[in-house]
Amino acid sequence: MKKEKKLKLRIIPLGGLEQIGMNITAFEYGDSIIVVDCGLAFPQDDMLGVDLVIPDVTYLKDNIAKVKGFVITHGHEDHIGALPYILKDINVPIYTTKLTMGIIENKLKEHNLMRSTRRKVVRHGQSINLGQFRIEFIKTNHSIQDASALAIYSPAGIVVHTGDFKVDYTPVFGDAIDLQRFAEIGKKGVLAMMSDSTNAERPGFTMSERTVGHTFDNIFLEHRNTRIIIATFASNVDRVQQIINSAYKYGRKVVVEGRSMVNIISTASELGYLQIPDKTLIEIDQLRNYPDEKTVIITTGSQGESMAALSRMAADVHKKVTIKPGDTVIFSSNPIPGNEKAVSKVINELSQKGADVIFQDAHVSGHACQEELKLIYSLLRPKYAIPVHGEFRHLKANAGIAQSLGIPKENIFIMQSGEVIELSADEAKIVDRVHTGAILVDGLGVGDVGNIVLRDRQHLAEDGILIVVLTLEKRSNQLLAGPDIVSRGFVYVRESEGLMEEARQVLHETLEECLRKRNADWSKIKMAIRDTMNEFIWKRTKRKPMILPIIMDVDL
Repeated sequence: MKKEKKLKLRIIPLGGLEQIGMNITAFEYGDSIIVVDCGLAFPQDDMLGVDLVIPDVTYLKDNIAKVKGFVITHGHEDHIGALPYILKDINVPIYTTKLTMGIIENKLKEHNLMRSTRRKVVRHGQSINLGQFRIEFIKTNHSIQDASALAIYSPAGIVVHTGDFKVDYTPVFGDAIDLQRFAEIGKKGVLAMMSDSTNAERPGFTMSERTVGHTFDNIFLEHRNTRIIIATFASNVDRVQQIINSAYKYGRKVVVEGRSMVNIISTASELGYLQIPDKTLIEIDQLRNYPDEKTVIITTGSQGESMAALSRMAADVHKKVTIKPGDTVIFSSNPIPGNEKAVSKVINELSQKGADVIFQDAHVSGHACQEELKLIYSLLRPKYAIPVHGEFRHLKANAGIAQSLGIPKENIFIMQSGEVIELSADEAKIVDRVHTGAILVDGLGVGDVGNIVLRDRQHLAEDGILIVVLTLEKRSNQLLAGPDIVSRGFVYVRESEGLMEEARQVLHETLEECLRKRNADWSKIKMAIRDTMNEFIWKRTKRKPMILPIIMDVDL
C-alpha cells in the first residue's frame, strides 16, 4: 500500500497546445493510460499538397499495454479526426456520447474499421471505469451537440477537463450546461482544471446560440424575394436546425449541399438531434421545380476551402448551382485564423456575380469568454490550472484569468505538447518530455511526406526544376546522346533558347573533362553536372532550380 501513495498522476499533452487543432492528451497513473480526444489539424500554407496533419503517438505505441481507451469530449474534427489513422496502431475502445459516436462511426465506415473497433456510448452523468481511472461525463454546451466535460478521478485526485465549451442558458436543443455538477465536484476538491482557452482574450460572455436564430428570422424577412444560400460548419447541428426553422416559417424548401454537411445532418436526424418538418428537405435536382424565393441552400465552404461547395459555386464550377445576381449569401461563421485570405477571395467572387453577401452578426462562438471561464474556475476552485486548446497567447490569457481569481502563479502551468507534468496533492511539476510531432497525410500516404519532401516541394514551387539527360556507352563511357535540358517551372524554354544553348556548352565541357579522366563513377559525373549547372544558372539568373541529372547507358 505504501508504494501506491508515492505514485503521481502524469498528464502528457501529445498535441493541441500552442495551436488550434490536433487535440490529444494522455493521462497516466501506474499501469493505466487513458487518452482524451484524438484530433487532426489542417495543413499550414507551407505544407504543399498535404491534406491533413495528425499527431505522432509514438509514446502510446511504446506503452500500448497500459492504454485502456480513448475518451472523446465532442465530435469536431480537431478532436476526433485522427481516430481512423491512429486506431490502426492503437486499437483500444472508444467511449463517448451518442451524437459524437454517430459522427465517429461515419469515419470508421469509410476506413473499414467498424468491425475491429470497440465502441461504448456514454450518457451525461454516467461514469466509466478504465484501469486506475474513473471518468465522469458532464453536460456542457458547444457549437455541436452532446459536448462533454470530463471529471477524471484518479488515486492522486480529481482533474476536470472542460473540453470545448461555453455557458448557454438557452440552448437550441437539450439542456443547459450542468453547472450544479461542476459545483458539486468543486466541493469534493479538484486537483487540477484543464480548460478551453480559445476565447480567453475576449471579455464578457459568449452570446447564446439562440440569438443567431433571431438574426436568421430577420434576414429571411428582409430578403423575401431572393434565393438564400447559407454557409456554415457542417458540425453545427443547432445552427442548421435554426436555418431549417426559419425556412419552414417562411415557406421555403431546404437543400443540403456538401458531403460532410449531408453526412452529419443525416446522422443527427437519425439520432434525434435534428427535427426537420415533413417535406421541407428537397434534393438538389429538385431546385428547378421551385421559384428562387422559395428555396434555401445550406452548404459547406464557410472557411473558403477550395474544394467545398460554396467555393465551387463562387468559381462557377459547381455542377448543380450557379450564383445569380440578387442571391443572398450568408457566411454563418468566423474565419479560423489563417483562412482569412481564402474567405475574402470567395466573398469577392460572389460579389462580382451580383450576390448580396452577409457576413456580420450571423454567427456566435462555441467557446467560453472570460466571464464564463471565471464562473467555471470559481465553481471548481482547482489547486492547479493547466490552460489547453489554443495558441500561446490564448493559453497566457487563460493563465491570467486563473491568477486573477487567486490561483498562485506557481500553480499555473502553460505547457507545450510533449511535456510531462506530474501531479499529487502536495506538488506539481514538469518532469520530462516525450517524443511528439506532426505526421502528414497526403492522399493515402500517412507519414511518407516528411520535412525533406516538403523542402523539395517548396524548392520546386519557388525555383522549378532542370532535368539534364544524357546517354553513355556502357563500357567505354562514350557520350552517345545529349546532354539535353528539360525545364519545368524555371524558364519557358522557347523564349530562353540562348540561355539553354549556353548551358549545353558548359555541360559539354564538364562532361568531356570527367570522361577524359576515365572517371567512370556515375555519382561523380552527376555531382559535377549539378555543381556546374548550379554555378552557371546562379550567375546568369540569380535563381537556384533543382538540378536532376539522368544518365542512361546503352550496350552497343
